Amino acid sequence: MEMSAANMIAQVESLPELIRTQFDELDVRVRRLLNHEEYLSVKRIALTGCGDSHMAAVASELTFEQLSGVPTDALTAMQAGRYAAPYFDRSFTRNPLVVGISVSGTVARTREALIMARNAGALTVALTGNPESPLAKVAEKVLGCVVPDFAPAPGVRSYRVSLMALNLLAIRVAEVKGRLTQDEANGLRKQLKGSADAIEATIEAIREPVRKLAEASAHEHNFVFVADGPNYATALFSAAKLMEAAGRHAVGQDTEEWAHLQYFVNDAPSTPTFLISPGGRGHGRAAELMEPLKRIGRTVVAVVPEGDSLIGGQADWTLPVVGNVPEIFSPMVYAVAGELFSAHLSEVIGEPPFRRFHGAYEDGGNTIKSSTVIDKL
Repeated sequence: MEMSAANMIAQVESLPELIRTQFDELDVRVRRLLNHEEYLSVKRIALTGCGDSHMAAVASELTFEQLSGVPTDALTAMQAGRYAAPYFDRSFTRNPLVVGISVSGTVARTREALIMARNAGALTVALTGNPESPLAKVAEKVLGCVVPDFAPAPGVRSYRVSLMALNLLAIRVAEVKGRLTQDEANGLRKQLKGSADAIEATIEAIREPVRKLAEASAHEHNFVFVADGPNYATALFSAAKLMEAAGRHAVGQDTEEWAHLQYFVNDAPSTPTFLISPGGRGHGRAAELMEPLKRIGRTVVAVVPEGDSLIGGQADWTLPVVGNVPEIFSPMVYAVAGELFSAHLSEVIGEPPFRRFHGAYEDGGNTIKSSTVIDKL
């Protein structure tokens, strides 16, 4: 079955059931991943991957630091392997805990990062949907995150499973280290699983407006997604889905950095700019951007909590997020708008996801799986 916009929409709509059916088994796997002493020994954490997997790392960095108190870095695989691993602090054995994320388990750079990290004495974990993959074979521990088969589309379901696994891992580290009581940890697990309800309600709330927005934006060739904190990953991920699904240029940017950079772009004044904010620490700063955004002519799309007036009340389009989700878990829900918009834009302009991997875009032509893997510098 070929990838299609319809498949992508179906994947988004399947997310609530995916979370509800996979959550408990994934939690069991996380609990069994490391023994008690290994969890206690974690002094630093590095999360790494490519593409969506790197974005999942960025999205969960705050969860690890806020809950466990363990300094955590979200690194691209190239950065983690060829630049960071040679300089890991070796004051503590089997540190840092390095989690290499790859759904397929076949991405060259992520495998390389785990090899380099293991050679540097780190405790390595492969978080993958393919427990028999090359990535799994080079890691000391494997966290299997198998994503049930579904109609093919740009990664939507796999991203949520990666996010769930990383957030559950952060909760477990915090629990074993005594930063959370068992009741507190279980309360957070319940909130994380409850993101399924928010996703379900949000899909219903934005179903029609997001389709109309795609129709109104069909002539645009540039899109910007702006967010901060854990949702900086949502901005990156939303831009990624738009490029994959519709083939138009898109960029994810930090809220403050937009004011330093994209503010000055004048060749496409109406560029749709999505302000993604869950009402957390960066909400006030995002609201301040409404005046300059409107002044320079941008089409502003607000992805904000239902009823928000600071941003949603002033935007050209509002895609409300329904339901209360802690900011550390909000990327689970706030990605829905970008995913659905990208799928509908693909459908409206008749551009197939991933260019159907035809011609110049043949599968494997980007060498992400066949690139040479090195084990030392």
